[in-house]
Amino acid sequence: MNNTRIAAIDVGNDSIKAIFGELEYEINIPNIIARDTEDRPVIGIEELDDKNPLDGIHVKVHSPALKENNAIYRVGNLATKSNNGTELDPGSSKSEEDQTLILLFTTLALDAVREGNKNNFRQTKNVIDANYTLGTGLPLREVKEGKDAGYRSRLIGSVHQVEFLVTPKYQGLKVNIKFDEIKVYPEGFAAYINLVMDNNSKIINRDLIDKRILIQDIGGLSTDIAVIKNRNVDDDKAQGFNLGVSESLEAIREEIRTKHGVELDSRRDVVEIITKKNDRNHIMVRGSRTSVHDITDRILLDLAKKQYRLLRNVWSKNSQTEICYFVGGGANVLKDYLKTLNNNLDGFNIDFFEDEKESIWMMANAYYKLIQDFVRKSEKQKPEQPKKPVTN
Repeated sequence: MNNTRIAAIDVGNDSIKAIFGELEYEINIPNIIARDTEDRPVIGIEELDDKNPLDGIHVKVHSPALKENNAIYRVGNLATKSNNGTELDPGSSKSEEDQTLILLFTTLALDAVREGNKNNFRQTKNVIDANYTLGTGLPLREVKEGKDAGYRSRLIGSVHQVEFLVTPKYQGLKVNIKFDEIKVYPEGFAAYINLVMDNNSKIINRDLIDKRILIQDIGGLSTDIAVIKNRNVDDDKAQGFNLGVSESLEAIREEIRTKHGVELDSRRDVVEIITKKNDRNHIMVRGSRTSVHDITDRILLDLAKKQYRLLRNVWSKNSQTEICYFVGGGANVLKDYLKTLNNNLDGFNIDFFEDEKESIWMMANAYYKLIQDFVRKSEKQKPEQPKKPVTN
């Protein structure tokens, strides 16, 4: 019988962050896919297995949850090199997009085929049967609209299959994925849990427990502002907005293409230009280091002003708020602009996570803590098995 394996997956609009098992494995894949054919051309096919599987994800995905079933995709890094790569569009619902599920299933399959999971999952010839207990989340707006229940019901009770086609090391393997349990959490609440709880459900930030807090989670397509008081999210006052960083990143990408003739593969490339440690806001144009500061500053400052307006409006309706934490990949991109605006304007008590990885991985870490806590409580509630009588 298969064991169930814990998976905590944040299907972010920029990338997928996933944590597995006892924290022994994590995956980060750009959220971009491209339709493809079964036999993608590979130069040096005999050297395929020497390459990193994450750089060559080529899969066929079968699931009753998908609108387009049995389609073939390049996923992640490989898809960024395609002319037909697709990223999630502003205004789309994460819970209703095939792309969300394709990334989710592919990420689970990449974990299941690892050598370290041979004792966890049954393998018959080239087919692996993998069972997971999944913790994941959706934007607050979608949860308030009740879309979390529909999302969960599409996943649980069915078998979802990922077949690796021309993928390094895993070519020809198929993974059948089943879910023993799925918990779908609102993203704002998850961020709060990450702030106050460690992986063993112990309180780590007692100062925050009884404070009134806002958590502004800026994603690619949306922004959630969770209102925390009395250790709970105030569902009535928490708000979700269709405002993320994706449109601004796309605008920067387009203006760089128009002004400098440089074609960037994806929004991920724009993020790297904005956030890299050295030569930030510079690109190479015909071999010359060229500043794009004028483009990035103008577009990102405009977005930061819109985000600051959201903060101001929500804070005005929750006047006894003590601090607002900005989290998520979008907060990392806008951090300097938001700090400058706040210093020059209202001077709210705001904070950021200076550790870039901590901010970007906050949701995945939170889902891991929540699903671990759920599993622990479930184990405690199980009735003890009666002991077998000793026979001589």
